[in-house]
Amino acid sequence: MSITPLNQLLHLLADGEFHSGTELRICLGISRTAIWKQLRKLDKLGLKLHRVRGKGYRLSGGLDLLGVTAIRQQLSIAVDSHLKALQVIISTNSTNQQLQQQMQQYSVHGRAVIAELQTAGRGRRGRSWQAPFGKSISLSLGWSFAGGVAELEGLSLTVGLAVITALEQLGLAKAELKWPNDILVEGHKLAGILLDMSGDAAGPCEVVIGIGLNVAQTQADDLSIDQPWISLKQLGLLVPRSTVAAALISQLIVHLLDFQKAGFVKFQNRWQAYHCYQDKLISLHLPNRIVTGICRGVNISGALLLQQGSNMYTFNGGEVSIRANDSGMLV
Repeated sequence: MSITPLNQLLHLLADGEFHSGTELRICLGISRTAIWKQLRKLDKLGLKLHRVRGKGYRLSGGLDLLGVTAIRQQLSIAVDSHLKALQVIISTNSTNQQLQQQMQQYSVHGRAVIAELQTAGRGRRGRSWQAPFGKSISLSLGWSFAGGVAELEGLSLTVGLAVITALEQLGLAKAELKWPNDILVEGHKLAGILLDMSGDAAGPCEVVIGIGLNVAQTQADDLSIDQPWISLKQLGLLVPRSTVAAALISQLIVHLLDFQKAGFVKFQNRWQAYHCYQDKLISLHLPNRIVTGICRGVNISGALLLQQGSNMYTFNGGEVSIRANDSGMLV
C-alpha cells in the first residue's frame, strides 16, 4: 500500500518539533501549494497546528502514531501466524464497518483494522463511541465460526477477558468487567466491545469484533460521552499505542482460539472473578420493565444470573446498574 502525503506529513510532525515549509516540501516531494492543502486536512482530523513565522509548523505535544511493523514485531510467532492482515488507517467512520465492507470481497477471518481517528463508532444501545485522533485504540478483528449463533454464546464476555488480560500485561491490575461487554475502572468506562455477525445463523458465519479503548484522552478533550469514563493516561499508565494494540490483538487471538475449542465454559469462573457486580444488588433495565435482584454472575452461555429470593432467573439482554442500597438485601 502506498504512503499518502497526509500520512507522510503526520509522521514528520509526530515529533512535536517545528518543521519549515521548505523541509516539508522536500520530504514529501510535492509543491508548496500541495503542502498547504495537506496541512489544512489536519484541522479536519481535530489536530491543532501551530504556525510560527521563521520556524514553520508543529503539532504541540506531538503524536503517538500506530504502526503496522511496530505492532507485528511485538506479537509472538504463533499469534502472528493467525493474523492474516493488519491495516492502520488514518480516519474512518467505524472500523467494524470497514471490515464488514471487506466481507463482500473475501473472508475477513484473521484480518484486523485499526484507525487513528474513528468518527462514528458505535456502543451499546445506539450510543456513540468517541475516539479522537491518536488518543485511543479503535480496533476490529474478523473471525470465522462454523457452528452458527449457538457457537457464539459467551463470545463478547470472552473478548472482555482478553482485554482484561492485555491490560494486566501492560501493568493495569484494577480493571473490572461489566456484563455484557464493558471494561470499567473505579466505575468509569475504560473500554467497550461491539460484535457484528454476518452469515448463516445455523451454519458458517463471520464475526467482526470491535474494541474501543481509551488510551490518552483527558478531560481537556471535552468528549461528548454520556457516562463516566477514564483513560490509561489518567490512570498513570503511559504506554505506546502500538504496544497497547499488540497486547490487545495477541490476547484476543489467544482467547478466540481457546473459545473455539472449549466455548465460554472454559472462561466462566475467571470472568466472574473480574465481574464488578458479582453478588451485589443490581437493577436490570429491560425494554418494558426493571428487574431487581442479587447478581450471581453468568451461566455457561454467558447469560446473566439474577436471584430473587429462592428463585434464579437468567437474562440475555438488558442494562445493568448498581442499586444505591448495596447491603445485599432485596428491595
